[in-house]
Amino acid sequence: MSHDFSPTRSGSPPRAGSVGAGSPGASRLRVRLCDRPLELDPLWDAIAEEDAGAHVVFVGRTRRRTGTRVTRRLVYEAFAPMAEAELQRLLQDAAEAYGLTAGVILHRLGEVAVGAASIAVAVSSPHRRSSFAAVAAIMDAVKYGVPIWKQEWFEDGSQEWVHPQEPQP
Repeated sequence: MSHDFSPTRSGSPPRAGSVGAGSPGASRLRVRLCDRPLELDPLWDAIAEEDAGAHVVFVGRTRRRTGTRVTRRLVYEAFAPMAEAELQRLLQDAAEAYGLTAGVILHRLGEVAVGAASIAVAVSSPHRRSSFAAVAAIMDAVKYGVPIWKQEWFEDGSQEWVHPQEPQP
């Protein structure tokens, strides 16, 4: 599955002629599914690049409230081989579309407590707009297109599987 990383109102793509130019090798694009708390400090070293003027790290954490309901925890499940392959593919697509010099996606599996990190996306590129736009596009692609499923458990003992609806153009 190829990901459409066309420019949106939220960010600008690389300038004409730069798509795919200097895209990083596989060693600079890494994904990992983790069943332990995410280690966030090493992300900075993973995307360090002398030719990159922009380093952007996004961390998604379990929030305490969903609407009026109090969340107790989240539980993530995945078909790991397919999820890892899809994460790698979308990171490569983003690298080519936004001229990234490096990128990392970490995603938790299993139980994630309130306040704990569920996902981290880190990228670097020569310019900030490309990095910010790439992170937003990657997060949308992860949420709507990667076989990772989220179950939300609430303080009242109820629980539900969360199925995000892809935004309509």
